[in-house]
Amino acid sequence: MYATLLVLAFMLRLGRGLSLDKMDYNFTGYSGSTWKRSIQSMPTRLIKVDDFGARGDGSTDDTKAFVAAWNAACASSAPVNMRVPLGKTYRLKPIVFSGPCKSFISVAIEGTILASTTMSDWNGADRRLWMLFDKVAGLSVQGGGTVDGNGQVWWKLSCKVDSKQPCTSAPTALTFRACDRLSVSNLKFRNSQQMHVTFSKCAGVRISGLTISAPDESPNTDGIHISGSTDVKISNCVIRTGDDCVSIVSGSRFVTATNIVCGPGHGISIGSLGMNGAEHTVSDVLVDTARLEGSSNGVRIKTWQGGKGYAKNIIFRNIVMDNVKNPIIIDQNYCDSKKPCGQQNSAVAVSGVTYQNIKGTSATPVAIDFDCSRSVPCKGITVQNVNIVTKSGAAAKSFCRNVELTKYGAVVPSTCTS
Repeated sequence: MYATLLVLAFMLRLGRGLSLDKMDYNFTGYSGSTWKRSIQSMPTRLIKVDDFGARGDGSTDDTKAFVAAWNAACASSAPVNMRVPLGKTYRLKPIVFSGPCKSFISVAIEGTILASTTMSDWNGADRRLWMLFDKVAGLSVQGGGTVDGNGQVWWKLSCKVDSKQPCTSAPTALTFRACDRLSVSNLKFRNSQQMHVTFSKCAGVRISGLTISAPDESPNTDGIHISGSTDVKISNCVIRTGDDCVSIVSGSRFVTATNIVCGPGHGISIGSLGMNGAEHTVSDVLVDTARLEGSSNGVRIKTWQGGKGYAKNIIFRNIVMDNVKNPIIIDQNYCDSKKPCGQQNSAVAVSGVTYQNIKGTSATPVAIDFDCSRSVPCKGITVQNVNIVTKSGAAAKSFCRNVELTKYGAVVPSTCTS
C-alpha cells in the first residue's frame, strides 16, 4: 500500500513540474504522524545485555546473553532501550535479532561488539551474515560505539587476495532485512568480514553519522549497501574501505545520499546490475554534496552485458574529486570475471542521469568515461558545470561511446572522443 502511495505522490509532483531533488522525503509521513509521539508518551524499559549474563571481557562468547536480552526486549509491550554498555567489548558468533516485536526498540551500542575469529562458528549458519535484524519495525540502532568484524581472518582466504582460494561469501557485519521505519546513526564500523552494513527490502530508512573503515586492500568491504529498499536517506557519513563506499543495487528507489566523504574505496556506485542476464531496476537516486579522496572511481553506474531492466532518474551534484581514478563513469560493459565477457544483445537501460557542479582532479587522463551498450545506448545523459583536470594540472580527456549526451554551462574536459 505504501509503495503505491509513494509512486503516486512522485507522479503527482512530476506533474507539477518538480524534480527529484525537490521531493520531500517525510519520515513521519511514511511511518504515521503519531508513532513518535506514542513512543515518547509511554514509559521506556531499560534492558542491559550484562543483566542477561554478558561479560564484555573481549574473549567470552556473549552470543547467548545477547539473544536472551533481545528476546526480552522484543516481547516487551512497552518501548525498550536495549543497552550495550560503554567500556566493554562483547564477542559474538552469528546472531539473529528476529521480529516482529511488540513495541519499539532502541539499541544503544555504546561499547564494542567484536566478531568471532573462528570461522567454523558459521557452520550451519548463513555464511553471508554476522548480525541480522530481521522484520523489526520502528527500530533505532545508535550509541556511539563500535562494530568490529575482525575481517582479517576472512580477507586472506578471499579469491581476490589469493587467486588459489575459491570465491565464496563472507559475512556482512550488520544486516537489516525487511525493517521499516528504521534509524541507524552515530556508530563506528571497522574491518568487516565483507560488507559493513546492508539494508535489504527495507522502507523508511534514515542512516546518519556513520564512520566506516577498512584497509584499501580489503576485498568486497563495501561501506553501505542498499538492496531492494525504498525511501532511504544517508547523510553525514565518512567511509574509507576496500570497495564501494555506497552501493545501490536492484529494487532500490528513492535513495538520497548527502554529505558523504569517501576514500579510499571504489566510490559511490549504482550497481552492479544485470549479472547473468538478470532483470534489475534502480531509480530516483540523488547524491548531493560529497568528497571523494583517492578512490578508484568517483560516481559510477555499472551494468553487465546481457542484463535487463533499468537505472534511471539519477542525479549526482555538488561533488569534489581529489585524485580519483575514474571521476565520472558509466560502464555498461562491466565484467568482474576471470573469463572474458562476450558481446550481448541486451543490457540494463541507463537513462535520465545528471552530473551537476562536479570539480576536482583525476588520477588518470580520462576524467569522464561513458562506455555504453551498442544494443541499448545510454539516453538522456546531462553534464552541467563540470571542471575536472588531472592531478598534475594538465587537461583531462573524456570518452563517449553509444551515449546521447547534453551539456550545459562550462564542461571541462569539454569534448568526447570515441
